Amino acid sequence: MKDKAKSQYLWGLFFLGLCLLNYPLLSLYNIQAKWLGVPALYFWVFFIWLLIIILTYWIIKKTDSSKDA
Repeated sequence: MKDKAKSQYLWGLFFLGLCLLNYPLLSLYNIQAKWLGVPALYFWVFFIWLLIIILTYWIIKKTDSSKDA
């Protein structure tokens, strides 16, 4: 993967995370329900946060492995 493409993917992921962790979407999960004993809002925030970390790692790893070849 080229550095320009990597940069574009990372910027896209940043803006996706910004949209998912912004007020209008978070207000949908501000309810009294609990999932696995955790309030729905907290579960949503930490799930999205973990997903962003995993996707960032995947993008960086894919870039580094192509430079080794």
